[in-house]
Amino acid sequence: MIVLGVIIVLAGLAMLLLKPLLVSKAQAFSKLTSRFSLGVIGSGVIMIILPFMFFWAEPGYQYFVVYPNGGKDAVMTEGIKWRGFAKIIPWQKYIDVKVVSKGENNDDIEGVMNPIPIRFIDQVTASAKLSTRFQLPTDKESFIEMAIEFRSLQNLAQNTLIPTVREVVSNTGYMFAAQDYISGSASDFRVAIEDQLKDGAYSVEKLEYRDTIISSIEDSSREIKEIQTRYEVKKRKDKNGKFIRIPHDINENNIIVAQVIVDDVILEAVFKKRLEAQRDESAKRQLEQQKIKTAKDAQARIVAEGERDKAAERVAQEKEQVKALISIETKLKQEETNKRLAAIALETEKLKSAAKKVAADAESYQNAKLVSAGLTPQERAQIEKEIAIGVAKEIAKIKFPDVMITGNDGKNGKTPLESLIGAAMANQLMDTKLKK
Repeated sequence: MIVLGVIIVLAGLAMLLLKPLLVSKAQAFSKLTSRFSLGVIGSGVIMIILPFMFFWAEPGYQYFVVYPNGGKDAVMTEGIKWRGFAKIIPWQKYIDVKVVSKGENNDDIEGVMNPIPIRFIDQVTASAKLSTRFQLPTDKESFIEMAIEFRSLQNLAQNTLIPTVREVVSNTGYMFAAQDYISGSASDFRVAIEDQLKDGAYSVEKLEYRDTIISSIEDSSREIKEIQTRYEVKKRKDKNGKFIRIPHDINENNIIVAQVIVDDVILEAVFKKRLEAQRDESAKRQLEQQKIKTAKDAQARIVAEGERDKAAERVAQEKEQVKALISIETKLKQEETNKRLAAIALETEKLKSAAKKVAADAESYQNAKLVSAGLTPQERAQIEKEIAIGVAKEIAKIKFPDVMITGNDGKNGKTPLESLIGAAMANQLMDTKLKK
């Protein structure tokens, strides 16, 4: 715009200087040409002055403004802003500081770093690759102080941000052991770096311990094999229990830590070989443990199968024993039943024989008495009555077997039991008469 304004001013001046040659004798046309030339010159002057009065603030930038009278100001937002012939120094709002490998594009990175050497507390060395992003102060006073102190973005990145990042990363390495880092403390390592960049470095205390290793108790003469030294780092706290911080230039200038990424930590080759050996030993140990577990499982399976077979055989034998016992008990019960049946049958036969004998004796006695006595019908009826009464009394005294097997002999419709009872009663009645 300034160049265009200069061109317009020069064109207006040229029109004024060449007016006598370009205009005619007409006075009105001469005045019109003069006014046009002055308007062109005025327009050019305005175009030249306008950029010194206003400027365009681009997004992603904030500006340090110095006025001709020495006053200072800052423009923190984008858009058309008042300038007033002041000097404008642009600053990017965000600054990237990163470790860049060879061949990697670094055109858009304000702070390029080499890999940061670190030493862990267990004396393992490594190199860290880091990517960080910082935001300039968001308040005008802090931004103006920073702009006056560092004068340029490159100066801020090279003389403050990069050295501070390298120092914090290097000191953080002393707070961790390499073995712990590879075992799951990588995220804690990154958080510790970010926390110290934001709020200041930790004030720490390094403690040293010496562990004495003695030979095995099985050795005849025990002696000290070696003394191992280990270290422990503790963060110091104040009386209120808060961590003691050591401020650095980043937080002193109110620069905001927007992002911290640990891209990689490259451990020394010796430690890598040690890790590989540990990995191999761990793999062998796991394989042996797996073999032991497999053998134990196989042993347990064999024992379980044996117990299962034993249990099955025991159950089978117990079933056979139960069957045999049931068969024996059944036979015993059958034999006992047969014995009882035989005893009952014997008693029955005895009773039958006795009944027959009693009946025969009674009949013989009766016949003899009747023949010898020449009884009358009335006397004979009286005797039969007494016999019947005696038989009834004797039946009441007889103890019959619990189980009786009866049958029909097919004669006169009388059962053997009736005949036996009648014979027994007759026999007892005859005995009674004889005794009298």
